[in-house]
Amino acid sequence: MADRRGLATRLQFARGGRLDAVKKIGAGLAGLFLFVLALQIMKASARGLAGLVDGIGVDSPWSALGFGWLFAYLVLSGSPVAAVALSFFASDVIDALETFTMIAGSRFGASFVVLLLGFLYMLRGRSRGRSLEMGVLSLLTTYVVYGIAIPVGAFLLLSGVFDGFRPALPTSIFDLIELVYDPVVAALQRFLPDIVLFASGVATIVAAFALFDKALPDLAEESPIKGLEQHVYRPAVMFGLGCVITLFTLSVSVSLGLLVPLSAKGIARRENVIPYIMGANITTFVDTLLATLLLDKPEAFTVVLVEMLAVAAVSLVILLLFYSRFERTLLALSRRILATRASLTTFVLVIFVVPLLLLVL
Repeated sequence: MADRRGLATRLQFARGGRLDAVKKIGAGLAGLFLFVLALQIMKASARGLAGLVDGIGVDSPWSALGFGWLFAYLVLSGSPVAAVALSFFASDVIDALETFTMIAGSRFGASFVVLLLGFLYMLRGRSRGRSLEMGVLSLLTTYVVYGIAIPVGAFLLLSGVFDGFRPALPTSIFDLIELVYDPVVAALQRFLPDIVLFASGVATIVAAFALFDKALPDLAEESPIKGLEQHVYRPAVMFGLGCVITLFTLSVSVSLGLLVPLSAKGIARRENVIPYIMGANITTFVDTLLATLLLDKPEAFTVVLVEMLAVAAVSLVILLLFYSRFERTLLALSRRILATRASLTTFVLVIFVVPLLLLVL
C-alpha cells in the first residue's frame, strides 16, 4: 500500500512538472510573439512622434541619455526603453549617437529597481544595510563603468570601425513578420492616434518581458549561488555568474534584483557582488541585439554592439588591473551614502535631478 501511494505521489509530481514546463514554454512563446508585435507597433508609430520627442527636448546625445534614464525609472526596466530607442532610430526620429546614449541611460535607470526592492525589504523589517546596499552598489557600479564606457563607445561609433559588421536576418523572416503583424498594426493605426499606439507598444513590450519572466525558473528560490558560497566568491567567477544569469533571464533588472533577497538571506555579500553587477551589465544587451535584427535596420546592430563591447572592455580592464582599488572605493562610498538618512536622501535626489538636467541640456 505504501509503495502504491509513493508511486502515485511520484506520478503526480511528474505530471505537475510536465504541466509546469508546458506553461513555461507557452509563456515564453507568447512573450516572443508580443515582443515582435511591440517592436512593429512602436516602429510604425514612432515617426509620428518626432515632434513630441523634440518638444520633450530629446535633440542631443545628452538629452537622450537623460530621457532614457528617466524612462527606465518609469517602467522599472531598461530593456523596454532600449527597444523604444531602437524604434525611434529605425524611424529616423533620433540618430545613431542619440540612440547609443538613450540605451546607456536605460541601463542607468534599470539599476534603480534594485534600490527600490531594497526599500521594500526594509519596510518588511529586513536589515537596512543589507537591503539597501545592494541597490546603492548596483547604481554606483553602473554609473562608474558606463561613465567611462560612454565616451569610449561614442568614439568607436563615430569612427566607423564596426560599420562593416552588420548581420541581418534572411529576407524571408521579414516577409513572415510582415505577413503576421502588418494586418494587426494597420488595424490599430486606423483606430488609434500615434501617441496612444506608441504607448500601447510600450505596454506590450513590458508585458512581453513579464511573460519571459514567467518562462524562467524561480532563481530567487533556486539560487545558482546558494550552496556554492565557498567556491564562487572570487571576482572572476562572480563576473562570469553575472554574465550567465543575465544572459539567461534577458533582464538586468531581474538578475540584479536577485541580489536583494539573496543578501537578506546572507547568501550574497557586499564584498562579492560588484563583479557580478559588472558582468550583468554586459550580457543585458543580448535582448537588445535581438531586437535590432527584428527591426530590419542594420545600423542599429552596430550601435548596440559597440555599446556592449565598450562596457565589456571597461569592465575587464577594471577587473584585471584595478579591481581591488575599485572595490574599496565603491564600498567606502556606499557606506558613506548609507551612513545617515540625510546622505541617503541626498543620493536619491541626485540620481533623479541629474537625468532631469541632462534632458534640458
